[in-house]
Amino acid sequence: MLRATRAVGLALVACLSLSSATPAIAMSEPALVDRVVESGGPTRAALEAAMRAYDRAEHAGLVAHPGLLTVTYYTRSSIDRRLWVIDLRSGDVLFNELVAHGRGSGDVLATVFSNDDNSHMSSLGLFVTRDAYVGHNGYSLRLDGLDPGLNDHARARAIVIHGAAYVSEAFAKQIGRLGRSWGCPAVRPEIAQTLIDTIKGGTVVFAYGHAA
Repeated sequence: MLRATRAVGLALVACLSLSSATPAIAMSEPALVDRVVESGGPTRAALEAAMRAYDRAEHAGLVAHPGLLTVTYYTRSSIDRRLWVIDLRSGDVLFNELVAHGRGSGDVLATVFSNDDNSHMSSLGLFVTRDAYVGHNGYSLRLDGLDPGLNDHARARAIVIHGAAYVSEAFAKQIGRLGRSWGCPAVRPEIAQTLIDTIKGGTVVFAYGHAA
């Protein structure tokens, strides 16, 4: 039976306080959050949760390349640009992109999430990027899920970042939503390699959402 998650915060009880400074962040965390939110980023709650997750991963020694944070904000419609790659040193948004969710997670909105194989759902929580490779979806990026019970089956499920033709503004205009993956955070093909090469090899990805 699929185990749909009710809220992203359930597996983050071990997160460190947002006030904890990390070496990769030059400005204060509140100032960085203000800057990104005011520039059209995710909500303050989502970004603060992502920052806490980043702190947890870094203090655990899991971040090989500090200073980058990718946030996917699944509470927005798939026709909106709901993926951000943030430079934590400057507060600059390096990418703001369309991103697909799993077909099992919903239609226009992602409302159900799972860690289970064959669920075709997206997973929430904290991930760390690993190596890039070329597979049946082209140039792709492996992800390790770090939240037990929430996303730790990501590697076994082959949940990866990859490009997909169904992720485009033209597709969304024609269909009324993006196409959907089997759980992968798929992005536009023309940006996939540049984005993957920017965040591969040990940076933090955080997926935020709420179940219906």
